Amino acid sequence: MPDNASGLPADLHSEPTIESKRIYEGHIINVRVDTVRMPSGREATREIVEHSHAVCIVPVDDDGNVLLVRQYRKPAEEALLEVPAGGVEEGEVSEEAVLRELQEEIGYTAETLQHLSSFWVAPGWATEYMHAYLATGLRPSKLEGDEDENIEVVRIPFSEALAMFKTGEINDGKTIASMLLAQPLLPHIGQAG
Repeated sequence: MPDNASGLPADLHSEPTIESKRIYEGHIINVRVDTVRMPSGREATREIVEHSHAVCIVPVDDDGNVLLVRQYRKPAEEALLEVPAGGVEEGEVSEEAVLRELQEEIGYTAETLQHLSSFWVAPGWATEYMHAYLATGLRPSKLEGDEDENIEVVRIPFSEALAMFKTGEINDGKTIASMLLAQPLLPHIGQAG
């Protein structure tokens, strides 16, 4: 695969795949091991967790509260306070996933969705790409949640939730990123303490 006489790839910021082997297939993730050629010409191994695209939502009610979910996360071995989030199912666009997740996780739908940004969750080892949204104009609308989730809905003034980043009470990366992206769009809410 060399692109020039030196035998090195022409693009010094790529790692062409020489071989790929899937070593695990699960319900939520797959794991593969890729052998790649580095720009130096050497071979290296990359362990990659395959995950669908996902959405996370900052749902803000008319009183300036953010509706978060508290759920136990086994890898962290603790209950985390997070914005609602979930995977984008095959054939679904991210806005549809947002409305579904809001209804499943917090029992609301939104009149207005605003795309905040999209970002890699853990690009060193995972393919998950997150689409963050601000949801306003909330109104009750419940869908049955996933059987394997135990979620508590927590309503917190937005500015108080921002302050919880500094105390470590909120320490989930997608929650911190998406709420900071939403903050400038909610000037009536004020600043964190």
